Amino acid sequence: MSRFFATGSDSESESVSEEEQAPRGPTAAFTFSDEEEETKRVVRSTKEKRYEEIANLIKLIRNYKKIKDMSSMLSSFEDLMRAYQKALPVITKEESGQTPRFYVRCLVEMEDFINEVWEDRDGRKNMSKNNSKSLTSLRQKLRKYNKDFEEDIVKFRENPDQDDDEDEEKPEEAMESEEEDDSAVAFKKAGSEASEPDLPKFKSVTFQKSVADGDDASDSESDWGSSSDSESTSSEDDGQYQNIRERFIKKAADKEEDEDKAKRKEQRKERKEKDRKKKKDEDDGEGEWETVKGGVAIPSEKPKMFAKDAEINVAAVLKKLSEIIAARGKKRTDRREQIELLHELQSIADAHNLGPAVAVKIKFSIVSSIFDYNPKVSDAMKPEYWSKILERITEMLDMLLSTKDMIIAEVVTEDAEEYETLPYKIHGCVLTLVERLDEEFTKLLKERDPHSNEYVERLKDEKQVSMIIDKVQEYLERQGTVSELCRVYLRKIEHLYYKFDPNVLKQKEVSKLLGALVSFQGELAADVVTSVQVMEKLCKYVYAHDGTDRLRTRAILSHIYHHALHDNWFQARDLILMSHLQETIQHSDPATQILYNRTIAHLGLCAFRHANIKDAHNCLVDLMVTGKVKELLAQGLLPQRQHERSKEQEKIEKQRQMPFHMHINLELLECVYLVSAMLIEIPYMAAHEFDARRRMISKTFYQQLRSSERQSLVGPPESMREHVVAAAKAMRNGNWLACNNFIINEKMNAKVWDLFYQADKVRDMLTRLIKEEALRTYLFTYSHVYDSISMPKLAEMFQLKRPIVHSTISKMIINEELMASLDDPTETVVMHRSEPSRLQSLALQLTDKVNNFVDSNERIFEMKQGNFFSRGNQGNFRDRQNYNRQGQDWGRQRRDRDRDRNREENRNY
Repeated sequence: MSRFFATGSDSESESVSEEEQAPRGPTAAFTFSDEEEETKRVVRSTKEKRYEEIANLIKLIRNYKKIKDMSSMLSSFEDLMRAYQKALPVITKEESGQTPRFYVRCLVEMEDFINEVWEDRDGRKNMSKNNSKSLTSLRQKLRKYNKDFEEDIVKFRENPDQDDDEDEEKPEEAMESEEEDDSAVAFKKAGSEASEPDLPKFKSVTFQKSVADGDDASDSESDWGSSSDSESTSSEDDGQYQNIRERFIKKAADKEEDEDKAKRKEQRKERKEKDRKKKKDEDDGEGEWETVKGGVAIPSEKPKMFAKDAEINVAAVLKKLSEIIAARGKKRTDRREQIELLHELQSIADAHNLGPAVAVKIKFSIVSSIFDYNPKVSDAMKPEYWSKILERITEMLDMLLSTKDMIIAEVVTEDAEEYETLPYKIHGCVLTLVERLDEEFTKLLKERDPHSNEYVERLKDEKQVSMIIDKVQEYLERQGTVSELCRVYLRKIEHLYYKFDPNVLKQKEVSKLLGALVSFQGELAADVVTSVQVMEKLCKYVYAHDGTDRLRTRAILSHIYHHALHDNWFQARDLILMSHLQETIQHSDPATQILYNRTIAHLGLCAFRHANIKDAHNCLVDLMVTGKVKELLAQGLLPQRQHERSKEQEKIEKQRQMPFHMHINLELLECVYLVSAMLIEIPYMAAHEFDARRRMISKTFYQQLRSSERQSLVGPPESMREHVVAAAKAMRNGNWLACNNFIINEKMNAKVWDLFYQADKVRDMLTRLIKEEALRTYLFTYSHVYDSISMPKLAEMFQLKRPIVHSTISKMIINEELMASLDDPTETVVMHRSEPSRLQSLALQLTDKVNNFVDSNERIFEMKQGNFFSRGNQGNFRDRQNYNRQGQDWGRQRRDRDRDRNREENRNY
């Protein structure tokens, strides 16, 4: 019977329909089975969905990064920014605004990758146009975007090895996550195994619907990412939901449920506190719990100190020392804790009087551990550890010097060490520690601002470093080898060569006043030992015993520098000429080349103080003509050349820079060079005014002069260069007084001349040179105007003594620079007027230029025609050569004739 005609209750109709439908086999395929109803449904919170979207985009970016697909990487990064913006409300609400660590890691990795690709110029050239354009856009967007996360990025870079799911301070609510239901824990384990180690791990909630009627489902706490979880019974709530949406909406918790949850939380906290106290009581030997600062890695196993009833002797202490040192350099080793353990071991050894050898060994290990504390070799040591290392090395050296029968050397093997019987033998090298200490001191000075008090305070430590070097020298002179002595002598030389000792000049003055009496010099030398004498002793030992060229070269350069600093011009000049360093210095290492440049600079200054202008110019011209004096002397990097060097090159060059207290004043160096060039160049220009083949002696000075002449309006000089150019113009006109006033005035004294030792002597010497060169320039310029000149008048004009004027003019006549003769009875200079006039000089210049032009033009024409080696062309070329040779012979004969006539006239006078 059909169900449409059936009467009765709904239950009857349902039973009838069930009976009718029971035998039908195919219809069972369309009904829901019990197995399908038992499937687990996964419900995730908004935070989990947002995080999963971000994690997928990060994975895509990493894949694109491997194949360097910049276009796809750019689009994925834009999607990542939008996804993070969506997830920002959830992060702000549940994590107090803290940026997730895995997101910061992605930004840091992208920044490093893009910087690496951007620096690789060859790789960028091989990129496609689309990829190159995308790289530029991605770099700009990422730099702009990362500015909002600067603090997080800096914090991440301090401790990049920390896992992404660990925080520096664990909140109390995270303690509850340890007591989750079995299903959530199982899901977390499965997810953690499948996911990458640096991606976030998501928690999920599982629900299971029961089918059996009348079965009571157990209460379960569902984790929704917050502390207020609702409890629900799935089997009893089947009939009270109208649709699926209502089924998964959280119900408002009752007051009783809230109270129960609060009680459970308190119980958990109490249980955790009990467990913590119990653990603390069990760990007797490990001390109290400490909070680790700065994210330092905790060692997996701390080496334990001695037990209370353990016997402490030399063997036990050395075993513990080797146990602590064995952890040196390992990945999870806490360097700070290692230093503290060594200090504790030292105090134990001192308390039990285990002997000086054990104490020295432990101190040696402490010094090595402090050196290893700084992971980056390029960075300087922290000030607190610097003071510690100075104390430890000083104590160790004092013990070495006080104990005569103690040998510490690399030759002693670890098996042959002896700590209990004399002579004590320890494996190690004190000289290496001192060399490393000296390098650390230099790095400390470089990192400080040279114009601050902090630099001055740090510079005071040089006295202690020098004392440590002296102690090592004393120890090595007693028990060291020859090569070690040469190395420690060079360290002492490098701390001494740039320092000025006024006692040296005082000795010179005393010896001059007393007629250079040998006996008195011997008495003075015995009373006061000057730095020159110390340098002489140290350098001579290195010259005689060193087997390497580098140490000998550096010793010679330092010796020359020290001589030049104390005005020993002849000793310094002879030493550099005998060493022939200027021929082989290009094959030396960069540090030695920098020392060579510094030595040559001081040699030029010394020659200038001794009035050897040509020598001073020759010393300084190679430095100044390059325009990179600052870099050649290692006193800084030029910002104009930043595009020419990579970051690695810039880092290396910064490590080579000299500390500020060793700098040479660049303005003083340039002024000395320009003044020397002026005193040489201006008389030469006046003597060869109409010479077509005139050459430039100083290119830099010539450029300064020409740039000043091109200016339409020249005001009063302000800078040092303008003062020198104005003085050169005044000397060109023979006005020595104006020239002297431009070079020596209050402004130039403050900038340059007051920096010299005994500056008044330098100014007097400079004034005398200006007068003499101005006299020569005047005679070169105006000699064709005069028939004869009175020497007393010249002496009065230039405020020079008559013998000086007489000697200057005589030198000019002998060197054939001036065609004149001297009349001694009348004290006049008679001009011979053998020099060509201005018109004749210009005509001769034009003739030379036309001849050169014709020659070059004919050679080019003959080479194009291909008949350059024909007989006729060779004859024409020979004829032209003969013609030029005849002209030169004619000029030479004319000069000889004029010279003979001058000599005859002088003889007649």
